[in-house]
Amino acid sequence: MKPQAISIPRPTPQLQVMRLMWLGFLATLLLLAQVLSAAARPESLAPLAEKISPAVVNITTSTVVEGRTGPQGIVPEGSPFEDFFREFQDRNGEGERPRRSSALGSGFVISEDGFVVTNNHVIEGADEILIEFFPGDGQPTEKLPAKVIGTDPNTDIALLKVEAEQPLKFVPFGDSDLARVGDWVIAMGNPLGQGFSVSAGIVSARNRALSGTYDDYIQTDAAINRGNSGGPLFNMDGEVIGVNTAILSPNGGSIGIGFSMASNVVTKVVAQLKEFGETRRGWLGVRIQDVSPDMVEAIEGLTSAKGAIVTDVPDGPAKDAGMKVEDVIMSFDGREVEDTRDLVRKVGNAAVGKTVRVVVLRGGKTETLKVTLGRREEAEGAVPAAATPGEEAEPETKDILGLTLSPLTNELREQLGADDKQIGLAVTDVDETSEAYEKGLRAGDIITEAGQQKVETLEVLEERIAEAKEAGRKSLLLLVRRGGDPRFVALGLESDAD
Repeated sequence: MKPQAISIPRPTPQLQVMRLMWLGFLATLLLLAQVLSAAARPESLAPLAEKISPAVVNITTSTVVEGRTGPQGIVPEGSPFEDFFREFQDRNGEGERPRRSSALGSGFVISEDGFVVTNNHVIEGADEILIEFFPGDGQPTEKLPAKVIGTDPNTDIALLKVEAEQPLKFVPFGDSDLARVGDWVIAMGNPLGQGFSVSAGIVSARNRALSGTYDDYIQTDAAINRGNSGGPLFNMDGEVIGVNTAILSPNGGSIGIGFSMASNVVTKVVAQLKEFGETRRGWLGVRIQDVSPDMVEAIEGLTSAKGAIVTDVPDGPAKDAGMKVEDVIMSFDGREVEDTRDLVRKVGNAAVGKTVRVVVLRGGKTETLKVTLGRREEAEGAVPAAATPGEEAEPETKDILGLTLSPLTNELREQLGADDKQIGLAVTDVDETSEAYEKGLRAGDIITEAGQQKVETLEVLEERIAEAKEAGRKSLLLLVRRGGDPRFVALGLESDAD
């Protein structure tokens, strides 16, 4: 039977007309949507700037500086002109006479009753703080004295208070976690002492870390200069999503790389400063380091380079809850831990005295510990507990994994500045072509654990290596101390093949 061809009827003229009408209608809708979208975007930022600018303030600080006894900074020390300039200063009364030094910064009002946020470095050491308001509408500026409610050097945030006769205009905080790279932002402040100024840009990056433990900076290309410190970074809704704190610049001026402390960090700090006059951060009581990719093979049960590995457990909340060295902290208070920075921030944001669940990976299995958090500020000077002493080993050396090792003796402990109760193996030399050298091990380091067990002798270390090979592992995790500071290093076992 021959197959029959299928014929497709041609559209009628009426159908063609209807299709063209629908296409025209859709094109009109698309054009209308574009017009409405363009109309929704303001042609100018002036209305927003006028709305929020009355809450932005200039901050002037004054400090008494002790007089200098010589011409420092004028001529080099030992110069033949040194005596001449000293006599000149003395004649003009500039010798040892105290003088007053001023500095400028920015800030913003967060409540109608006069609370003001700025940077700690803007007001640090000041004897007098004046807040200058710009009401706008041609009205004269007003200056009010401010007192310090509290400061937090860790996040460089300070909370001030002024007493005004009338309720002050203020700005709200926004959710910095909602800020996206590419969003428009406005920076306001007092750059280079030139008075109130507005600059605009975008969010260039998020979650930047500079040098602090609790850093969470928004990077922006909005112009930020000296004097902008402490000023607000606004989103297009007029909400503060950051406090302008630092710039990256080779010449001291803006090159489009500025950093604002994220508002979700600032709000927590401000709430504690307002309530207590100081910060009260949670404290877990461990020393930790990031889990590196080469540790994944060396730690049983670990499948990815996430979490924070415990390098030391001094007396404190974690030790009381049963946490151990080489535990990998996987989650804290019901939230996964990405790395050490993430854990530190989670713990710091937790309430002092709160009992939290901490999930750790130990021996290939997960365990849940209940830890009652202490207060970090009270534990800053905590000293790690000393290790359990072992028997004195014979002074011998052996080359293992690219390391020349020797059991610790009293003489070696003294040379390395170790505690007289410290046990382990001293690194006396490192093969510069070895993996150990590439990963930073050096003569003077002390290996205290291998494969999650303590090592006192060379024989014990060799047993740990043999056990790891029998288990099919390609690397061995070592706990290394340098100057008392512990860290983990995973070394491949191929360099010590039989």
